[in-house]
Amino acid sequence: MAKSNKVPVTGSERAAEAGAERVGDADPRQKVEVTVVLRRRTAGGNEPAPRGQANSAELAAARGADPADVERVRSFARAHGLSVTDVNLAARSVTLEGTVSQLNDAFDVNLGRYANREGSYRGRTGAIYVPADLGDAVQAVLGLDDRSQARPMFRIQPQPAGPIRAHATTASFSPDELARLYDFPDDVAGTGQTVAIIELGGGYKTADLTAYFKELGIPKPRVSAVSVDGAKNAPAGDPNSADGEVLLDIEVVGAMAPKAKIAVYFAPNTTKGFYDGIAAALHDTRRTPSVISISWGGPENSWTAQAMDVYDELFADAADMGVTITAAAGDDGSSDRVTDGKAHVDFPASSPHVLACGGTRVTANGSSIETETVWNNGSGQGATGGGVSDHFPPPAYQKGAGVPPSANSKRRKGRGVPDVAGDADPQTGYKIRVDGHDLVFGGTSAVAPLWAALVALANQKLGRRVGFLQPQLYAGRPKSGFNDITDGDNGAYAAKKGWDACTGWGSPHGAGLIEALSTTTSASTAKQ
Repeated sequence: MAKSNKVPVTGSERAAEAGAERVGDADPRQKVEVTVVLRRRTAGGNEPAPRGQANSAELAAARGADPADVERVRSFARAHGLSVTDVNLAARSVTLEGTVSQLNDAFDVNLGRYANREGSYRGRTGAIYVPADLGDAVQAVLGLDDRSQARPMFRIQPQPAGPIRAHATTASFSPDELARLYDFPDDVAGTGQTVAIIELGGGYKTADLTAYFKELGIPKPRVSAVSVDGAKNAPAGDPNSADGEVLLDIEVVGAMAPKAKIAVYFAPNTTKGFYDGIAAALHDTRRTPSVISISWGGPENSWTAQAMDVYDELFADAADMGVTITAAAGDDGSSDRVTDGKAHVDFPASSPHVLACGGTRVTANGSSIETETVWNNGSGQGATGGGVSDHFPPPAYQKGAGVPPSANSKRRKGRGVPDVAGDADPQTGYKIRVDGHDLVFGGTSAVAPLWAALVALANQKLGRRVGFLQPQLYAGRPKSGFNDITDGDNGAYAAKKGWDACTGWGSPHGAGLIEALSTTTSASTAKQ
């Protein structure tokens, strides 16, 4: 089929990774799987269930892919010798498998091998093309390019940590100590809740979890590993690897909500793997997570528009199902590790349907917080992410919150990041056990599971899923629910009274926040 009979997939344009060089063609015989994401059905479906109450089957019927669109993709696949290996109507995804040669022909791309500092990846430049009769149905094609899409948002304190449990006046805390500082309720422990954690590498050893929770005097939580797209729980044995992220996430949730079940979804670190991992957690009818914690991400300019848009639709589906998504806002200040001199925010935290989690520095006096400021340790030493999205417009719930225009020259108005915050400075960080080592971790990676644990506690205490939190948090923000952070900056943005682009509304006052949420009716979670 000639390209003249095809149309580009909107937002699919991609450039080579910065510093990468094409060194040859991809092996034409290599088998590759891609995820084709389709539009929501527009006719023939049921009326959407009220936001926060739909299950996966109801969502598939109301807002999933149209079976007619799926059949058109099947016909397209047959025409190009591709196999359909999976169809998920709820996630609006069709998985196709074929050789590089077949995929080059089917999508009019030229897959190559690109060398970078980490090694090499299979990549492409330019747009992806589909037949004109599929152009209105296909929202994204993920997986042609297998570059690493995201990085974990953790930092390790360089000096030795000492014993896991330390008095709260020291520079670091066990997660349960931070839970007490943030006044998490002690009459619930997450019973009946499942917290999903998305991991794009690394793994955990049961021996580490057993030793860690024994020393804390907390029952070891029930943890299960779920394989997505062939990725598995595969610890590298190095705390500086992705193992650090995996153990940080599990141990923070397990110490703060010890009766919650924890399901860790291991997926490949690609746009396809990341999407499929989130979809697997969201539509897991066996474990049915009520909150999903994500501590991986990358600056918006490292993503294609097609990917950000279909991920955001997946997060909107989570809102329909009453599932809260928490995500780290980044550990490199307002630049988000981009070296162009401009301000950038991190995705997926910048999705309007994600609870974006920024970072603070905490010092304590006994059982109380003495000071809490914006986490910023200076150039190259780590600082909370935050700012204004270059991709997503301002969501309705942020109207009146005082989100400034972007610090960049065009002064764009967009979705403000983050929404909330918590301790993230590795100098006042979390005592964690990884690969047999007791270390202190920081980073907004720790804040996403902290808020996920608090949501699990709130769900149990309130007897319902709090779900999509932002409309509730921004509508007359309950002052009793937050510690307002007014000192510090992350580079381009400074803290101030009320919402700011460093720490959002602030760190949690758990009991006060849950009390405020107890008066919120389900109607407040209506679509914004």
